[in-house]
Amino acid sequence: MKIETIKQSAPPSTWKEKLKNMGPGLVVAATGVGTADLVTSLVIGTQFGMTFVWAIVVGGILKYFLNEGVGRWYLATGKTILDGWHKLGKWATGYFGVYSIIWGFVYGAAAASTSGMAMHALFPIMPLWAWAIIHAIGGFLLVWSGRYLLFERVMAALIGVMFLTIIGTAILFIPNFTEFAGGFVPRVPEGSFMLMLGLIGGVGGTITMSSYGYWLNEKGWVGSKWISIMRLDSKVAYTLTAIFTMAGLIIGAQFLAGSGVSIRDDQGLVTLATMLGDEFGTPMRWMFLVAFWSAAYTSLLGVWNGVPYLFADFIKTIRHQKGEGVQHISGKDPAYRFYLAWLTFPPMVLMFFGKPVELIILYGALGALFMPFLATSLLILLNSKTVVQEYRNKLIPNLVLVGCLVLFVFLCINELLGIFSN
Repeated sequence: MKIETIKQSAPPSTWKEKLKNMGPGLVVAATGVGTADLVTSLVIGTQFGMTFVWAIVVGGILKYFLNEGVGRWYLATGKTILDGWHKLGKWATGYFGVYSIIWGFVYGAAAASTSGMAMHALFPIMPLWAWAIIHAIGGFLLVWSGRYLLFERVMAALIGVMFLTIIGTAILFIPNFTEFAGGFVPRVPEGSFMLMLGLIGGVGGTITMSSYGYWLNEKGWVGSKWISIMRLDSKVAYTLTAIFTMAGLIIGAQFLAGSGVSIRDDQGLVTLATMLGDEFGTPMRWMFLVAFWSAAYTSLLGVWNGVPYLFADFIKTIRHQKGEGVQHISGKDPAYRFYLAWLTFPPMVLMFFGKPVELIILYGALGALFMPFLATSLLILLNSKTVVQEYRNKLIPNLVLVGCLVLFVFLCINELLGIFSN
């Protein structure tokens, strides 16, 4: 496997060079922003108009600090996030191992099916399951090639398509300035509290945040001198993430409000595309379906590339074969390729036979615990002596991470109650 890693000797100095170097943050944000975020923003916009613009901004800020924390841990210490979790205790490493196997099996089927659903709506020339399998294998082949720069370019192209199409759709429904500006004033209407928390907690955040250090390494960003560039990379990424989510809010508020149509899952996005086509013509339907597809497929590709790094690192850690730093985690590792295959092929069984209830319950329970786990681990690690004093958490990052922890614990409890009460 050819690894296209270019160790850059010095960070770029001009703004033009800095912006040209952006990449890993866009990859992690695009992977985290999927159809679930689009559905959530549409639902909230439909029900509460532009009320929650402020919540999207808050969500973007919280996720920026989480992502920045993962990147700073790697650049300041040269250690991977798995190293950090292992320092917390074997329980943390073990939790990730169990979670990754179950999560990968269920997510592999869900991501491929969602991508296939969008493409099937565009080109209904074969069954949905066939499109799902094609998307899974396409991601497998791209990542197996081991060419990170090619992967990043493909992701950048899809991100461009995703933003142009979804924002192009939202432009048709731009609210008046007073209504939009009013959305920046924090308020929580009756009956909206949990939806509001879900919107904040869901703005571009998944397990793939933990892959950020590996993508930084593939980009050639090594050492603390890259921290300022990494921070800019994350800021650009989560600004675009907030704009994307805001576009969904605008579409829901200005087009769906009062229509009586419920957009509560991926199938609802196909319904919305049909409605847009009826209102504005077939090209509009196609544009929104392309937005749906690109949001789904960037999530699939990002997971196929990023999470196998974590799994390969996990295997090295439990076998006590860990080298010095992230550069020893390679796409050549048998464990990396095993997990890539695990994401791609076994989940195809679920596409035909459905998802076992017990597996879904365990998947949901472990998944609900992941973001509190990440926030807690960053709070501990970034205040530890492993990080040199200059790059340890200051007051604001600590306050934000505590806020993240409180938010995710609340969402976790609510999710667990929902899972086990059904």
